[in-house]
Amino acid sequence: MRPPTIRDVAERAGVSKSLVSLVLRGSRQVRPEKRRAVLAAVEELGYRPNAAARSLSERRTRTVGVLLNDLRNPWFVELLDGLNSELYASGLRTLLADGRLNRRLGEDLTHTFTELRVDGLIAVGTLPDPAAVRTAAARVPTVVAGTREPVLPNVDIVAGDDELGARLATEHLIGLGHRHIAHIAGQGVVGELRRRGFEAVMREHGLSGSATVEQGDLTEEGGYRATVRLLGAPHRPTAVFAFNDMAGVGALSAAEELGLRVPGDLSLVGYDNTYLARLRHLWLTTVDNAGHDIGRRAARRLLDRIADPARPGEVTLTVPVLEIRGTTAPPRPAG
Repeated sequence: MRPPTIRDVAERAGVSKSLVSLVLRGSRQVRPEKRRAVLAAVEELGYRPNAAARSLSERRTRTVGVLLNDLRNPWFVELLDGLNSELYASGLRTLLADGRLNRRLGEDLTHTFTELRVDGLIAVGTLPDPAAVRTAAARVPTVVAGTREPVLPNVDIVAGDDELGARLATEHLIGLGHRHIAHIAGQGVVGELRRRGFEAVMREHGLSGSATVEQGDLTEEGGYRATVRLLGAPHRPTAVFAFNDMAGVGALSAAEELGLRVPGDLSLVGYDNTYLARLRHLWLTTVDNAGHDIGRRAARRLLDRIADPARPGEVTLTVPVLEIRGTTAPPRPAG
């Protein structure tokens, strides 16, 4: 049997094909009783719109390209959840690409998105090639989420206030009595902002001389290696503030491997409040970076930009919150 067509739906509902099209597009110009008749006919016949044909007629694909820095980062998954829920409610679907795979293959996946004629593009996290985003943004409505780069005309940015979040984490450790505090730093503008917040608070408390910064690579392994180096130094820190939860988990593994108890011998703070931090056997003190909310707001900005591509770009920052759990405590008294 042939699949049902829009004509079949119209005949079953007793309306015109054009009215069926209006209902399927979510138009508010259709009377409720007509809408119910059309939707009932769609359900009875098992009709599924031809996406390709609809794209041609509407001159849009109802798809959004999402390019992530690294899909292994659980914070990006939480951002995606907020993003997808908002886009789905507006009749849009997402096409996902992993920037890490992009780097390994040497391909520009933003070019693939523009070839597929996506209605919009969302770049998530610090990407290695901002030029690719710049090129894509000239062709398709674009939003940057979860980072502050690149800054481009007519491109919106939605991110957390990373400098404030780092200040909250550092103030918490100092408030507990820690003086020798280390920061496992990240990369890109986000890494710079979190490092800036850490160093500013240490300086304000007269602790610049006991502040240590160790570069990491945003991964659990990077956090582990950075912590091994920190704890092997002559004057090891009593607290570590990690760039993200993944690095924080790596720091926790290093401390335990070296025979240090957390938080008895070493306090740890992560960043992002991912599911890792909420695991009961980890219970990591961390900064909630509002990943779901950032995703939801980025989707709304993209919808606004699709409606008005020429409007000036805006920067939206969410307010971070410190989540105190079981990996921070006052330092052990000397002697």
